[in-house]
Amino acid sequence: MKLPATYYHHTDVVALSRDLLGKYLFTCIDGLTTGGIIVETEAYNGSIDKASHAYGNRLTPRTKTMFMQGGVAYVYLCYGIHEMFNIVTSTEGHPQAILIRAIVPTDGLEIMLQRRNMAAAKSNITSGPGSVAKALGISRSINAFSLDGDTIWLDDRGLVFSDEMVAAVPRVGVDYAGDDALLPYRFYVKGNSYVSKPNKS
Repeated sequence: MKLPATYYHHTDVVALSRDLLGKYLFTCIDGLTTGGIIVETEAYNGSIDKASHAYGNRLTPRTKTMFMQGGVAYVYLCYGIHEMFNIVTSTEGHPQAILIRAIVPTDGLEIMLQRRNMAAAKSNITSGPGSVAKALGISRSINAFSLDGDTIWLDDRGLVFSDEMVAAVPRVGVDYAGDDALLPYRFYVKGNSYVSKPNKS
């Protein structure tokens, strides 16, 4: 069942980031459907989070998508190389977002292999946010697209991971954020081979 638009309006981005584990992420790009189970996320808590693009309510051409009503895709380019897919959450004017860092492929594996230029399926096909976006065909061309449409969406199929199965640890690559870099805003399924490194809990 596709997640309703109201799901993304939750104002606790950290709780929502944890809840996304086990949800299915799908895209239909150029008529090709790909997707998988979300097993790693990172929460970015808007204007009060030094690791967030929108810290201090920073509104720029890039971050304006984060200020939209929750339930749209926020896609940006990292290091001039990798597209990064985030889910905008909360209400309009409150720039919260969740980075999808890893999925377990379930649909369209052959398509993902072609997009990733891989001959055989290995866990790194969708391990790390850049790999997720590339495998699913996500680019900045779908930035600000609704997650309630037919291009990119999430399903709830009843898969739930217990707290014992989930690690809550600091985020990756946000050392510039000072004390906020230590916040346990990264969630992943313990022992899952698709989770990006570091993955020891």
